[in-house]
Amino acid sequence: MLRNLFTRVADLFAGTGEVTDALFDELEEVLIASDVSVRISAETVDLLRQAVQERRVRTADEVRDLLRSHVASVLAEHASPLITEPPEPPLLYLIVGVNGTGKTTTIAKLAARFQRKGKKVLLAAADTYRAAAIEQLEVWADRLGAALVRHQAGGDPAAVVFDSVHAGRARGADVVIADTAGRFHTKRNLMEELKKITRVVRREMGRAPDETLLILDGTTGQNALVQAKEFHEAVPLTGIVMTKLDGTAKGGMLITIAEELNLPIKLIGTGETVEDLHDFDPQEFAGWLLP
Repeated sequence: MLRNLFTRVADLFAGTGEVTDALFDELEEVLIASDVSVRISAETVDLLRQAVQERRVRTADEVRDLLRSHVASVLAEHASPLITEPPEPPLLYLIVGVNGTGKTTTIAKLAARFQRKGKKVLLAAADTYRAAAIEQLEVWADRLGAALVRHQAGGDPAAVVFDSVHAGRARGADVVIADTAGRFHTKRNLMEELKKITRVVRREMGRAPDETLLILDGTTGQNALVQAKEFHEAVPLTGIVMTKLDGTAKGGMLITIAEELNLPIKLIGTGETVEDLHDFDPQEFAGWLLP
């Protein structure tokens, strides 16, 4: 479960029944410090101020409840379930993101989730730049009992995805989940490679990847928004997975990315075990935000 998200926001309303300008000023500062963008923070506080002026809410508790409801409403516009039924098997997930965001662990969690539903999973080690990345995915494949397609380190990532699609069909896999190199979003040549992978998928499957999921680290703050913008320009992302929301993240970046980029939030990761991957629920998130 998420812990300590927006703790300062919750503390702000604790033990006070009075609504003052100072309360709103501090609330705006706290939202910004929690990685909600300046624009969204200001618009949110203006909405709350107006509600007080119109006497629709009168106490700090009512302001907090309206804030919770507003956050849930905003996020509900951007929540979207994973695509799990492809036009034609196998289902293909392309997983992208920079190093250190939890890509490989998220792939393992996704594979375990499909296996619990009785699906046959094949993993594609298309991060060919690092031998360690291939080995890490191989460890997870062995642990989960999933098939793995890999090439030698330094090989063509698009070729790995190509072979994985064909192997998935030949072996009757329901799902293919492809890892990609932990690209720094400023390296244009690596972004071009990601575009090439997508072109190969379109040619071989007659469609884009069913999901192209960007993995973001919930502890990275505003840099997560920069990453999301850059990746979305390179390839059409279908959704966001926010990881490491286990007590250290501020969490406001979810609101910022949803509003600024209009990208669906698909999943959140809250721990290291394969069970710690959850469908994003706006109401539940808002409840964690302001219990």
